[in-house]
Parts: sequence; C-alpha cells; structure tokens
Amino acid sequence: MSTSAFAPAPASAPPAGGTPAPPPAGARRPRFGFGLIGPRRGRHELSPEDFEALSLPVGDDGVVIGSDGQGAPAVLGLARPTAFDAVLIGSAWTAQVIALRAVGTGARVAVETGRRQLWTALAQSANTGQQSITLHDVGRVPPQGPSVHSPVLVVRDCGARPPRGRAGSAPWQSVITLLPYPGPTTARLLDGADLVGVQRVAPDEARQIGRSMNLGPDDVEALSSLPDGVTLWCTRSAHTYVTTQPTEPEAGLLGPARRME
Repeated sequence: MSTSAFAPAPASAPPAGGTPAPPPAGARRPRFGFGLIGPRRGRHELSPEDFEALSLPVGDDGVVIGSDGQGAPAVLGLARPTAFDAVLIGSAWTAQVIALRAVGTGARVAVETGRRQLWTALAQSANTGQQSITLHDVGRVPPQGPSVHSPVLVVRDCGARPPRGRAGSAPWQSVITLLPYPGPTTARLLDGADLVGVQRVAPDEARQIGRSMNLGPDDVEALSSLPDGVTLWCTRSAHTYVTTQPTEPEAGLLGPARRME
C-alpha cells in the first residue's frame, strides 16, 4: 500500500497574530499514522521469477484401506472434486471398514441397504454427537449436499441386482456399490466403474470378471482362492492386491475379516 494512505492530518492553524505555542516540556512529539511502530524488518517479497521455486509437499490423501504386497499403505481417494464410482464384489465387512475409516477422515457416509440390521451397530458407534453414518432403505437416499468441506460417501448395499440409485456420484460424493457376488447387472456396473474391488469368488465368476477387467490368467486363478480380508483392486490397465487388517476398535465392533456375512 502506498504511503499516501497514511498521510498526516492537517496541522492546526496558528493563533492569530503569532506562531504556534511550543509543546509543554517533556511532552512526546505527536506522530501521525496508524498503529504502533513495529520492528524494522526486511520486506517479504519475491520477484515473479521466484514464484516457481515455492512448493508445498503433499502426499496422497484418502482412506487407508489396507496394505499392498510390499507392505505399504494402500490409500483410496474418496473425497474428489469429480464424480467417482467404485464396485466392490465382496463382503459387507470390508465395506464397513472403508465406511468407518471414511468417517475418520471427515466424510459423511450414507448407506443404502436392504440389510439395515447389519449396519445398525456401526452407525450407532460412529454417530457420537453427529450423524456421521445414516441408514436409508433402498431407493430412498435423499440429496446429501456434498461439498469440499463436507464430502460424502454413498455405500449401496442392495444385493447382487441393485436398482439404479437416486444418489449417484457427483463432485465430492463418491459411490461404492457392494455386490455379494456377481449377478445379471455386474457387467454393466463394472463397465461404468472407475475402480473395481474383487474378493474371493467362484472360478466361473472369476473368469467372467477377468474378461470384463482384462485380467491375466494368474490373477483370474488367484481370485478363487483369496484369503479373507484380501481384495484385488483393479482398473482395466492396473491392479494391486490389498490386505485389510482391522484395528483393535474395528475388530471389537465388526469382528475379524470375513468374506461372507
């Protein structure tokens, strides 16, 4: 800001016929402007050429859903400025762990389910002081109002043949569709998904999924023998195996990892 913004006020007019009276002895000389005199420091300025040198290191953020084959944390980014759809062919246990950990990152979770009794204990445990996890009947999820400050995860637990959902993916609102096993609509769901998670399935189901997701023969064979808690997360061009181990509070609430409920 230029110094003209702090221009001194006009001096008082001298008395008629004389000069202004000197200030009393010991009085401080008046100082014009705003605020106190602060320490004299060098200015914090950068030339335009120096701006590119500024950087803020930020790692991957999201929900830690387990560890990969090298033991590194596997992070699933659910709070996104773009729509994101995932399909999980597996257990409600894994979907519940993801939902609980999403709440821990500040997201709200809306569960659309025909198995309300399966989710009630989880919702009651998470809703301490606020509605972090809400349960809704199939087809009755109201608008959630997602935003960058309040991202939303919608979990659709509607069986192997889920109807089209009213609460679809949107900026800051991701959707995970849980399938207990492949069904008639699975191919369509996989075709529209940004990410697919597959837990242990039957060999013929593994071959069906392998064709949809361009999996190699080794991965197709592995799908029929995956241990509980292990998920193959894949797109049509990449994949990784993730092992989900519950924390002590999660194990106390949800029990050990399992493929079937």
